[in-house]
Amino acid sequence: MTKKVAFACDHRGFDLKPQIFDFLKKKKYEIIDCGTFSPDSTDYPDYMFKAAELVSQGECEKAVGVCYTGIGSSIAANKVHGVRAALVHTVKEAELSRAHNDSNMLILGSGFLDSVIVPQILETWFGTSFEGGRHGERVNKIKTYEQKHG
Repeated sequence: MTKKVAFACDHRGFDLKPQIFDFLKKKKYEIIDCGTFSPDSTDYPDYMFKAAELVSQGECEKAVGVCYTGIGSSIAANKVHGVRAALVHTVKEAELSRAHNDSNMLILGSGFLDSVIVPQILETWFGTSFEGGRHGERVNKIKTYEQKHG
């Protein structure tokens, strides 16, 4: 069964799109492209919401979002119920965001990453499993709060 991954970017993340798609295709993921589809100026929330909603609805297992800093995209994606978007700059952050936080959306800031590290971050994030245990208890607290107040 093919795993689906949603992808979203704004104009400032557009340059990383081919590199990310190459990685996902090599790993046999089906990509649901939520845009943007050109380098023309646009608003990141429009695309992050679409990708995050696909994760929230169970249409996609995970998602990747890219804008210039990653900050706005992370904020937007985390507004969607059930999404745990992690803004990642290092391989270690990629590992821990999955192992400890069970993140289901990876956010990258194109303006703060050397393109050489992007494949390493992707490999680590997609290749790391959630550890559960005490981390599961913490994630469950987040889920419980979200259900009460979401």
